[in-house]
Amino acid sequence: MPIPVLTTERLTLRGPQLSDLDTITEFYASDRSRFVGGPMDREKVWRHLACEIGHWTLCGYGRWTVTVTGDDRAIGMVGLWNPEGWPEPEIGWDLYAGNEGKGYATEAAAAARAYAYDVLGWNTVISLVAPENSASARVAQRLGAVRDADFNHVRFGLVHVYRHLGPDALENGGMGAYA
Repeated sequence: MPIPVLTTERLTLRGPQLSDLDTITEFYASDRSRFVGGPMDREKVWRHLACEIGHWTLCGYGRWTVTVTGDDRAIGMVGLWNPEGWPEPEIGWDLYAGNEGKGYATEAAAAARAYAYDVLGWNTVISLVAPENSASARVAQRLGAVRDADFNHVRFGLVHVYRHLGPDALENGGMGAYA
């Protein structure tokens, strides 16, 4: 299935590619990945990348590789995720080292949420955040999400469920309203 390309003021969200493997492997070898299933070795990262790409085929949506527009180097992965065992569809974000503190996760996640609402017709979405991941909780809060539950995941343990504002609660409609 062709993966749509999204653009924001500064970012391009494109489909994950095998050429992203080195960058993703570096992320998953680091402590930064501890909240999203890492660390893991290159072989497991290859399988995870295949899972990310396959999610698009199985569900009709997924996560995008995030790049700074004009530079195709992956700076993170953001998008829509709902594998087996998830309580409901999620907006998730992973930023690779050196890209934090620039608002990229918030900007990309807002574009993913707009896609979920405007294109897929969803009326709600969550983000799952590990209790110790205060940076990710701040991103959820900047997006207007509110913690409304806890979920005990079989692999990740206890996570906080942040509920995003629905499309009716976001002003002016359209993708620009969410960024």
